[in-house]
Amino acid sequence: MTNTGIAIEALKAGGLRLTKQRTDLLEFLSDNQDEYIEVTKVDDHMRGLYPGLSHDTIYRNIKSFEDLGIIETHMQGEQLAVKFQCDFQHPHHHHFICQQCHRVTELEMCPMDFFEAQLPGAKITGHRFELYGICARCQQANA
Repeated sequence: MTNTGIAIEALKAGGLRLTKQRTDLLEFLSDNQDEYIEVTKVDDHMRGLYPGLSHDTIYRNIKSFEDLGIIETHMQGEQLAVKFQCDFQHPHHHHFICQQCHRVTELEMCPMDFFEAQLPGAKITGHRFELYGICARCQQANA
């Protein structure tokens, strides 16, 4: 099953109807799944397709998608950005984000064992780990 198909099943399982607007939102995010997109750009895209669609409806759908694990969120400065879930089979994962092309690469390991060993007796309730830099493709293009 494709990631979009998995997302549609997650919507249904979460009790949300599969509307044309939600389908178009899923398709837009899926078409841009290699990078985080600022929520304002998502809003602009959806309001371009549906001029009468309210900001609140768009943001509510984004929040619902996040709650269902369909999208991932990330803060870019003070702006919220979202991307389509890159790994539905392993929702807990981390990323390398290229600061030049903004391409997102999934990392295969979680460093929590390393940090937990340094915090005996502590109860860690959550974490977010991201690496930033310039990807090999951009470095090669810059050379």
